[in-house]
Amino acid sequence: MTAPVTDHCDVFHLDPAKVAALRRRLLADASAAALADTFKLLGDATRVRMLDALSRSELCVCDLAGLLGLSESAVSHQLRLLRGMRVVRARRAGRMVFYTLDDQHIIGLFEQGLEHVEEKSHARSAAADAARSVRSRRA
Repeated sequence: MTAPVTDHCDVFHLDPAKVAALRRRLLADASAAALADTFKLLGDATRVRMLDALSRSELCVCDLAGLLGLSESAVSHQLRLLRGMRVVRARRAGRMVFYTLDDQHIIGLFEQGLEHVEEKSHARSAAADAARSVRSRRA
């Protein structure tokens, strides 16, 4: 029987050279905070649905609200947050304002996150199918 994995060191060991080298390469505090803020912003299902729609097409507030079943006020509020973090950008055409994702980095981040989620979902689904198969053989 193997020992359980714990979140602390059983034996104190410090590799000063390794720690010093890593410390020099770690994110600066400002970069870490900005990245955390970006992930916080993406941690809302409504905003994720908006980004999904905007990754497929440039949309005005009215169309985005109708597509997602939200009020124009709610969409405008979320777009203001996303614009403030430079996740989306606006383009004015006369009296209309259209929104789209700000750049390819945002699209890449969104696609990688989705791939990660779908990969885990697929693994859970395969495990559930295998368990059902085992139960059906026993019956």
